[in-house]
Amino acid sequence: MRETEILLREHVKNLGRCGDIVKVAPGYARNYLIPNKIGIEANEDNKKAMERRRVRLDAEEAALLAEIDARLTAFAKLELKSVQRCDDHGHLYGSVNALAIVGMMGEAGHEISEKSVRLERPIKSVGSHQVTIHLHAERSGEVSVIVEGENGMTEVVQPKKAEPKPEAVEVEEQEIEVPDEASIDA
Repeated sequence: MRETEILLREHVKNLGRCGDIVKVAPGYARNYLIPNKIGIEANEDNKKAMERRRVRLDAEEAALLAEIDARLTAFAKLELKSVQRCDDHGHLYGSVNALAIVGMMGEAGHEISEKSVRLERPIKSVGSHQVTIHLHAERSGEVSVIVEGENGMTEVVQPKKAEPKPEAVEVEEQEIEVPDEASIDA
């Protein structure tokens, strides 16, 4: 099967970056890349035009990455605090989810989208938690989220376990002398 050379006009995940010349199946190029203006035919005129465009895009991307790195540095210094209802052991009745973290970030002056917050599962206990914030491609940072209970709890208290029952002690068998009835009567 023959392949077609396409010059990418945008970054395409798992294929290439803007300005790269990639070889793809003819149907993929004809039915998806070219109609959606993601790629163009790789001829000499298009290559020269893309080189000029790529220089401008590289400068814009460098400025964007510098801005993102500055935001991530600010995130590293940030501590978000939330006060929630909890039980005596520090387990929350509700949870702190991605939307709540976006709201706390907005209050701190940092606007992010809910998709940027990477939580495996919502936070359901008091204490300090590290939450990953994904901003761009491979760039992400962590924010410290401190959850306190309304009753002043700041740490999870492990419930006391019941005292373990003492193990049975093995006693050696001993022979006990039982007096005869005759000696008892005397």
